[in-house]
Amino acid sequence: MNNPPSAEGRESEVLAGATAGAIPAADNGAPEPAPHDPYAAFRVPAYRLYVTSFVLAIIGSQTLAAAAIFDVDAKTGSPLMVGMIGLANAIPLLTLAMPAGHIADSFSRKRVLIVTQAVLVACPLLLSFWHTLPAVFSMLVVNAVALTFGRPARASILPNLVPKSIFTNAVTWNSSFFELATSIAQAMSGFIIAGLGVQRVYLVSAVAMGLCMVLTCFLPDVRPAGRREPMSWRTLSAGVKFVASRKLVLAPMLLDLIAVILSGATVLMPTFAGMLAGDPASPGYADRKAILFGWLLAAPSIGAVTMAIVQAHLPPFRRAGRVLLLAVAGYGMATLVFGLSRDFWLSFFMLAMTGVFDNVSVVIRHTLVQLSTPDSMRGRVSAVNQIFIISSNEMGKVESGVAAWLIGPVLAVVSGGAATVGLAAVIARKFPELRRLGSLRDIKPDEDHA
Repeated sequence: MNNPPSAEGRESEVLAGATAGAIPAADNGAPEPAPHDPYAAFRVPAYRLYVTSFVLAIIGSQTLAAAAIFDVDAKTGSPLMVGMIGLANAIPLLTLAMPAGHIADSFSRKRVLIVTQAVLVACPLLLSFWHTLPAVFSMLVVNAVALTFGRPARASILPNLVPKSIFTNAVTWNSSFFELATSIAQAMSGFIIAGLGVQRVYLVSAVAMGLCMVLTCFLPDVRPAGRREPMSWRTLSAGVKFVASRKLVLAPMLLDLIAVILSGATVLMPTFAGMLAGDPASPGYADRKAILFGWLLAAPSIGAVTMAIVQAHLPPFRRAGRVLLLAVAGYGMATLVFGLSRDFWLSFFMLAMTGVFDNVSVVIRHTLVQLSTPDSMRGRVSAVNQIFIISSNEMGKVESGVAAWLIGPVLAVVSGGAATVGLAAVIARKFPELRRLGSLRDIKPDEDHA
């Protein structure tokens, strides 16, 4: 379920602010609201450069992820071993996220990105010619370390890139491009694996990350606001304390964490692709499985990018909290139906619907977290957010692998989807502040907790 790089300065703010200004007062003397501009973020030059580098970064990371899942499945045939990919990604995150957030709040965020991107180029490049099972897991751990330090720097830059009035628009387009790049990368991975082998997918990942690093060098340098603080337990734990004290920040993070752990089925896509590909003994089965695997992985992103484009052309939700809760419940229902389906098109559609609901959740949650946080703490709060979001994705892979091993893949997915629907009801009851949340435009940074 998200990432962002760099800011332009006062000139961009004036330019983007002009696009969001009010229409002159009407005859009755009351100012009329400005018409919604779905392309407001693109009127900021630095944002256009950022989006290009961002798309390349997503293609690089998603092709590596798809290649690793297929590679480990092909080498072991075990959902449990594929699920261990999540553990390889989660351990660096859980151990290093807080120092990574402190670094994002202490140093040039652009430079942090460039250093981490150099590592993200090296890992898939090595795997393109050396991809034994130990090598795959070793490079995934190193890759996860680099991502852990890079993500808070990316997320912290975005609020400085565009003015607050169009921040939700920028987040929506970020999500749109993320999902578009993800769907392209994952579908492409299936075709490349079928035609050229998994090594070529690793190579594509390295090239995409290399181009991203080059473009990052041209982004404006954004430094954290306020003075640099020495690393200590107090500074490291500040992000956790801030999140714990803000129920409107904590509730969406908990909702995403538990929902994705319960409903994540990414690592089971090779298994479901095999079920949908027909008789394993029939001619062309392996190629059909690889292609279906790519399309099933891409389906959520296709649904998400469709929803992101729709959201970009609509004004922000007036009852964002209720929409978020309904989106999570819808995500669970779509996952449940996918688990029961034995028809490719129904399975594809249900996965696309999980992307639709997830996109709504991502835009609301990311906007809420970033706009509630003072700039001096965005790196540390983004690190906490990263722990919730990314660890849920990775631990969801572990949960799916273990559950599929214990009770079978179908029951694992169906029970996870049903539990997610129940989760939305529990969070709605426990956090009435979230249920009553109105427009995201009213959210302001809580400077008292900075």
